[in-house]
Amino acid sequence: MLYLGCPQWSSNHWKGRVFTTHCKNSDMLAQYSQIFNTVEGNTSFYADPSPAAINNWYNSTDDDFRFTFKIPKRISHQMALEGVNGEIKAWLNLFEPLLPKIGSIMLQLPKSCSPEFVPRIASFFELWPKSIPLSIEVRHLGFFQKDDTEKHFNQLLMRHNVDRIIMDTRALFSEPATTDAIIDAQQKKPRVPVNVIATGQRPIIRFVGCSNLTDNSAFYAPWINKIKKWQSEGKTPYLFFHTADNHDSAHLARQFCLESKFDHAVTLPFPAEKEAKQADLF
Repeated sequence: MLYLGCPQWSSNHWKGRVFTTHCKNSDMLAQYSQIFNTVEGNTSFYADPSPAAINNWYNSTDDDFRFTFKIPKRISHQMALEGVNGEIKAWLNLFEPLLPKIGSIMLQLPKSCSPEFVPRIASFFELWPKSIPLSIEVRHLGFFQKDDTEKHFNQLLMRHNVDRIIMDTRALFSEPATTDAIIDAQQKKPRVPVNVIATGQRPIIRFVGCSNLTDNSAFYAPWINKIKKWQSEGKTPYLFFHTADNHDSAHLARQFCLESKFDHAVTLPFPAEKEAKQADLF
C-alpha cells in the first residue's frame, strides 16, 4: 500500500483546477479525499483545532483515509520537548476521535535542535503512547553526517519504531529564486542531505518540487524503486508532494503516479476535470 497526498487539503487556487469551480471551503476535504488517500495536517503545528473541526474531518473522509498531523509548535519549538507530558496527553485527548484515521503523528524539530538534544528526544519517545504511530523530522546537519552520531540516532528510532521523515528538497533548490514563492520556500525549507533509511514501518518522504513540473521527474525517479522495495518488505510508505506555493502540488502528485504506475494512490480525473467534461456535454 502507498499513501500519497499533499501538504494541505484546502486551497482556493485549486478551485476549477482540482476541485469543482464553486467548491465551498467546508467541502474541500471531501473532494480532496476523493483523489488522495492521505494528507499532511500542517494546521495543527500552529494552532489546536476545535473538537467540532476534528469531528468534521472524520466525517468528511472514508475509513481508509489517513491523516498525518504535526505536533504543535509550542511542544516541539517553544517548550523544546521539556515538561511536555501534560501537553501531550491533552493534545492526544483532543485528537482522540480521529485516531482511527491517523497514519502518523509528525514531530518536526527546529534547525537549532542538534544531536545534543537526543536525550530529550529519547525521553519524549518514552512518553509517547506506543499504539500511536510517530515520525520525526530533524533539520540540524549534525544528524546527516553518516557517522556514529547519526547511526546511534537511527538506532534509537528503530528501538522505538519511530519513522525518520525524509525531506527531499533537491528539486526546489535546483532552480533560481526568481519569484516570491520560490524565495520564501527556499528560505523556509531545509536544505539537508537525502539520507534514505526506514527506521519504522511507515517511511515518510516529503518531496518539494520545482516550478516546472516536468523537471521534477529526474529527482523523484529514484524513489520509485525504493518505494517498491519498502512495500515488498511489508512497509507502508507515505509520500507527500509540495511545490513552492503548493498551487501545483496536486498536479505534481498526479504526474508522479502516472509516470511511476502508482495510479492506485490517486483517483483520476480530478473533480474539476469531471465538472468540465460534464459541462462540455451541454
